[in-house]
Amino acid sequence: MMGSKPTDIKKINTENGKEHVNGSPPDIPKLMPGGQYIKIGKDSSKSTYLIFAPHVEEVGILAKYLKIFKKFNINLIHIESRASEKIPNKYEFVVECASGGDLGSAIAEIRDQSSYFNVISRNYANNQNTVPWFPRRIRDLDRFANQILSYGDELDADHPGFTDPVYRARRKYFADIAYNYRHGQPLPRVEYTPEEVETWKTIYKKLTTLYVTHACKEHNHVFPLLVQNCGYREDNIPQLEDVSNFLRDCTGFTLRPVAGLLSSRDFLAGLAFRVFHSTQYIRHPSKPLYTPEPDVCHELLGHAPLFADPAFAQFSQEIGLASLGAPDEYVEKLATLFWFTVEYGLCRENNELKAYGAGLLSSFGELQYCLEGKSEVRPFDPIKTCEQKYPITQYQPVYFVAESFEDAKEKMIKYAQNIPRSFGVRYNAYTQSIEVLDSKMQIENLVRNVSQETQILLNALQKL
Repeated sequence: MMGSKPTDIKKINTENGKEHVNGSPPDIPKLMPGGQYIKIGKDSSKSTYLIFAPHVEEVGILAKYLKIFKKFNINLIHIESRASEKIPNKYEFVVECASGGDLGSAIAEIRDQSSYFNVISRNYANNQNTVPWFPRRIRDLDRFANQILSYGDELDADHPGFTDPVYRARRKYFADIAYNYRHGQPLPRVEYTPEEVETWKTIYKKLTTLYVTHACKEHNHVFPLLVQNCGYREDNIPQLEDVSNFLRDCTGFTLRPVAGLLSSRDFLAGLAFRVFHSTQYIRHPSKPLYTPEPDVCHELLGHAPLFADPAFAQFSQEIGLASLGAPDEYVEKLATLFWFTVEYGLCRENNELKAYGAGLLSSFGELQYCLEGKSEVRPFDPIKTCEQKYPITQYQPVYFVAESFEDAKEKMIKYAQNIPRSFGVRYNAYTQSIEVLDSKMQIENLVRNVSQETQILLNALQKL
């Protein structure tokens, strides 16, 4: 069920182990209004989409472009024109090119004759001029949410529940719920069995005895609020809907049920929208302090409290934003950074080390081990941390320490500037969409908006 590649990160929490995940590449989304061009088709995995706007609007301009495609023997599957989102009061073309012909030469010639040009393709691995598809609107997460490695009762032979038909049926039940979920729907509520609640109780009682001395102050500040507002207690497994609503009120983060393990690219893309893909099932009762994959204990006890902290939420989102359209090798590096921070990060408080990573905060054994001084501790530096190899079946030999979440965020933003992309990205919280910043006029408009916001703040400051 699981792989061991560091590029795959939707988690595993274990008493003596680590977290990893595999997955398949995202599906091509259907054609959506408002700028989502790529649609599903029988040749979509081999297609390349070109989006371009002419320098000057003139009669017959499309015919001139079509001559270029004919010149280089490029067959077109789809042609569309529409108002440009990048250049006000102008239009742009999107064409779907079939495989074959001299596409590279056609791209070079069209680029020279266009004021705006972009390439989007599923088959980007062998073409450095293309950009991997990524979601532009929060509803686009539906397009890859079910592109998972395994489903329901598909367990490895060494899984504690492999020979338990009741547990396997239960796992399929949870997977079916997540598989049928779509953005905008209420998160599915489930009724946990007495045996599942007993498993939760064992874990909850063990971990909460350590949080006061081992967890970071942000986690300890939020946890009582989860008890008050979300039903956190030893005899009750909280519902994702209640926790998600609480997080939304705190930082805008939300939870989304997931049917299995996601690829690193897909999982990180969710973070860009402040969406955390969460499992809803619980580990096998025979080993309550061990699980070979993420479960609801890991999600709700390890991850959820920190997503309620504004600085940590922003830091997590920066990792997601950096992954959008990034080359595969950089997604692998970002997955490693996620591992050593959000999953297994330490921070410094009053010259003492505390845990903030979910893999630590949901593992009784490693939460004790990580602060015993038996492992090497290094300062968090994205350029160096992203190259660090790590084991997935034993405690970490190396942990990285953040001076603060604000400091880690600034370092992550600076690191993201080195990712080779021909555009910038910005999350628009009002529309819950990703704005691709790749035109001068677009950026100038944003600068004007920032100037207006700055003036509002200065005026308010003068009144204090």
